[in-house]
Amino acid sequence: MPSTALFTDQYELTMLQAALRGGTADRRSVFEVFTRRLPEGRRYGVVAGTGRVLDAVENFRFDDAMLAFLRERGIVDEPTLAWLAEYRFGGDVWGYPEGEVYFPGSPILRVEGSFAECVLLETVILSILNHDSAIAAAASRMSAAAGGRALIEMGARRTHELAAVAASRAAYVGGFGSTSDLAAGFRYGIPTVGTSAHAFTLLHDTERDAFRVQVEALGRGTTLLVDTYDVGEAVRTAVEVAGPGLGAVRIDSGDLLLVAHRVRHQLDELGARDTRIVVTSDLDEYAIASLAAAPVDAYGVGTQLVTGSGHPTCSMVYKLVARADSADPAAPLRPVAKRSLGGKTSLGGRKWAARRLDTEGVAEAEVVGTGPVPGELAGRQLQRLLVKAGEVVAREPLEAARERHIAARAGLPLSAVQLSRGEPVLPTEYVEG
Repeated sequence: MPSTALFTDQYELTMLQAALRGGTADRRSVFEVFTRRLPEGRRYGVVAGTGRVLDAVENFRFDDAMLAFLRERGIVDEPTLAWLAEYRFGGDVWGYPEGEVYFPGSPILRVEGSFAECVLLETVILSILNHDSAIAAAASRMSAAAGGRALIEMGARRTHELAAVAASRAAYVGGFGSTSDLAAGFRYGIPTVGTSAHAFTLLHDTERDAFRVQVEALGRGTTLLVDTYDVGEAVRTAVEVAGPGLGAVRIDSGDLLLVAHRVRHQLDELGARDTRIVVTSDLDEYAIASLAAAPVDAYGVGTQLVTGSGHPTCSMVYKLVARADSADPAAPLRPVAKRSLGGKTSLGGRKWAARRLDTEGVAEAEVVGTGPVPGELAGRQLQRLLVKAGEVVAREPLEAARERHIAARAGLPLSAVQLSRGEPVLPTEYVEG
């Protein structure tokens, strides 16, 4: 993986230079990632991108070309450049495991080490978590709305080419089962799908010719796109060409609810009872929910998914919450926090988090504290050790994050998956030590 060291804002390096000169760079520090609020109307957030964060931290290295760039621009002085040349994150990282849900104030990630080594990671950590968690939250809502029907991520052409790969990964964590993006399949092992677009039909003299060639090339289990001209005629031709064993037909336009019912009826009449119906066309969670009564087998989602369905970021922040007066591991940590007007205050202190359950085993509160963990919550703590003394200790298969999210969402009150606007489904309770 290429170095991630310049995925940062300049002020992180200038703060480093000033801290090195002032003798405070080695002070033991604790930074936390959290959000003060969920996007309007959302009932829960989804942690995604943790695996990518671990890769980014591990590969945060300043090579000769980067150091030359910083020197030529005069961004930092020579002592700082010498420090950066040897940079390796040597601290600890704790966090909610990928796929877990979160709420306002949840300490999603905690980074501990010297001020100097921790402050440099702010931008790269936030850029990953804000993007991936936004996509995963949208994917989770769409997955809940789909009610077990298959979901295909198809948004690569609607976002930056590298963001598209990350979006596919996050969508998979949030409940999607496959992607059209081969780079995502190659990098993360996500199942890939895809057959043809309207251009393939238009390439041929007749729709029948296009269907015949596709079936000959890809087999009868392929998916034929039936809305280039006349849907009813296309469905009839598709079954004539492929036979009743045709894998699926795809509908990409029109009144999807009405058309899906008509196509299902027509397929059944033609003996293609096992042929599936896939619908696409600017879907979001609300459109998917509106098709719950339609005979649809799979949804393909693009633009709305990779843009977070209207909320492309989670507004997560990375704040210093505690620091010592020296690098001594035994030195006491002092809680610190910004105090200002405008809703940007934060709670100081190194925090733990736990989820309290009711008598039925359903989550009823997110409990965040700065002192000892109450005995009844000791077994419900959410943060896990991800990096120990600079070494990643918690890598896991992407499938584990996906399964964790399914379980985490299932443990929330039923109202969590309602699409109607509302407050976070769990309150955040603070316990100060």
